[in-house]
Amino acid sequence: MAVCNFDMQFTFACAGWEGTAHDTRIFLSSIRNDALKFPKPPNGKYYLVDAGYPQMKGYLGPYRGGVRYHLPQFRYGGEPTGSKEVFNHMHSSLRSVIERTFGAWKKKFKILKDMPSYPFITQVKIIIATMTLHNYVRKHSRHDIHFNNRNNVQNEMDMGGNAQEEHGINYNLGAQEMDIVRNDIAASLMSARSP
Repeated sequence: MAVCNFDMQFTFACAGWEGTAHDTRIFLSSIRNDALKFPKPPNGKYYLVDAGYPQMKGYLGPYRGGVRYHLPQFRYGGEPTGSKEVFNHMHSSLRSVIERTFGAWKKKFKILKDMPSYPFITQVKIIIATMTLHNYVRKHSRHDIHFNNRNNVQNEMDMGGNAQEEHGINYNLGAQEMDIVRNDIAASLMSARSP
């Protein structure tokens, strides 16, 4: 799991999960483990998250359930209509920064595409080291081809699913508050579009 800012730099990374795990499980483990020092959003601020994460205080996801979200859906299906689609279009546009960040990182460090059979702990260190180098290059070289190449944009289709409950734990804490924030933003975007 990784967090990045709008300048295409990684601000947090959790590497080292063996096998497969749902996004929600890794996310909740990361925010609950004080040793990882996850940078939680301050009050009144929030992270943009995809549909694979729970809607909870500080984490703003898109509208789900039949509302268009991914940018190609808007490119080929016409302009967004209604406040939920307008919100989702803006959310997807902003969240595409993470896709571009991962695209530039993977393109720059070819070792990530075909990881040698190093011991697992070495593979984890390679991931963290390349993210650190990625940030260094981004900060100190504004003319790097991997960051400037628009072809790095990847519109990943989320895995869907509403992961509001796992292992009997309800993650709706703060979800209503974030629903209100999302609805307010959607209404504001709609009113800004009106002539």
